[in-house]
Amino acid sequence: MIELTYYIGVTLDGFIAGPADEVDFYPVTPAFAEMMGTELADIQPAFVRADRGGADEPLTRFDTVLMGRRTYEPALQMGITDPYSQLRTVVFSTTQEDPGEPNVEIVRTDPVARVRELKAEPGLGIYLAGGAVLAGVLLDEIDRLIVKKYPVIAGSGIPMVSHSFAPTQFSLEQVRSFDNGCVVLEYSRLR
Repeated sequence: MIELTYYIGVTLDGFIAGPADEVDFYPVTPAFAEMMGTELADIQPAFVRADRGGADEPLTRFDTVLMGRRTYEPALQMGITDPYSQLRTVVFSTTQEDPGEPNVEIVRTDPVARVRELKAEPGLGIYLAGGAVLAGVLLDEIDRLIVKKYPVIAGSGIPMVSHSFAPTQFSLEQVRSFDNGCVVLEYSRLR
């Protein structure tokens, strides 16, 4: 079965963004950007892949991206209706208008049911881009976590997962540290 991976950057105090969706405080160095661009090239936005000269590179790990409306909106505000054109894009929203892109699917029904359908299809993995509410709804469906833990304390903001109290255990598989002070932690769900 296809795996759902939640790949997200968080502060030391567990926030993925500031109270007004700020993310510009995360320190990114050239070496760290290179790691993200090579190891996780599938999930780089299409314009980033093109800038790196990898727009036509074959997908190796993911072929689908999931996101909520708030994660999708910044691209729309820049006039980009298909930010991950190399991936099938699934946006969960009851209010988002259909952008008319053949590669972008707007889902207004149960996210869990749609994710279970996606997991049953043949293909590569599914990347959960965010946000906290969607991650909370899909918590029981998340198979893997890739957490970029940045050396920043935000104080308040949007948590990694918005969910009622329900301790969910994952097993640590890999830890790597980088020159920007970021630690990348990879986990798999304990079954």
